[in-house]
Order: sequence, then structure tokens, then C-alpha cells
Amino acid sequence: MSTALVGMIAGMALGFAGWLGGFGAFLLVAALGAVGFVLGRLVDDGTDIRDFLGGRDRGRR
Repeated sequence: MSTALVGMIAGMALGFAGWLGGFGAFLLVAALGAVGFVLGRLVDDGTDIRDFLGGRDRGRR
């Protein structure tokens, strides 16, 4: 799936959320979309989410 298609689908989802649910729903969909994007990038890059959430001091103990 191309990046342009994913962007179009995300934009349409945000547009529908804003139209049907108002500005609060728009912000909720945008925030959850951003969280999903970050988690998806971490999984695609092969980064362990526990290492990412644990911080930098995990290996020093």
C-alpha cells in the first residue's frame, strides 16, 4: 500500500470524525492515529517496544 493511499485514508477518517463527532472526535482520532503510527514504525523497524518504553538506563543495571 503506497504512502499516498495511507495518507488519503487517514485524512478521510479525520474528516469524517470531525464532521460526525465534532472537534473532540477529530482530536481523539488524530491522537490515536499518531500512537498507531509510532507503534507501527517501531514494529517495522524491529525495535522491541519494551526497550523503547523502558528508557535508556535499562542496560546499565
